[in-house]
Amino acid sequence: SDLAYGGAYIAMCSQHLGADFVYAWPSAEIAVMGAEGAIEILCAKELKDPSKADEVATKTEQYKSEIMTPKIAEQRGYITEVIKPEETRARIVAGFDFLETKLFTDQPRKKHGNIPL
Repeated sequence: SDLAYGGAYIAMCSQHLGADFVYAWPSAEIAVMGAEGAIEILCAKELKDPSKADEVATKTEQYKSEIMTPKIAEQRGYITEVIKPEETRARIVAGFDFLETKLFTDQPRKKHGNIPL
């Protein structure tokens, strides 16, 4: 399912969950939690010391620019490809064209059966 968040859509899916296509824009932030929440866990000691506020801010920006990028998700196979925003409509149309003729061969014929009595 998708959630509206701050004017952007967050797709809660990945290739590993069986999605046919998962695309991300270059500006996408992909992570389990936001940078601030992750830094609270990773830098708990530094957060207690007010003199290290600049260091914590630097680590937060570094986390956003290096960890939360769609390039890492693409390298790990979580998303199909990083695309430009202007390519989105064409990719959606191509995806619908693909799905129109897709054969669902990986689905079991019967989910449940009768047990022999």
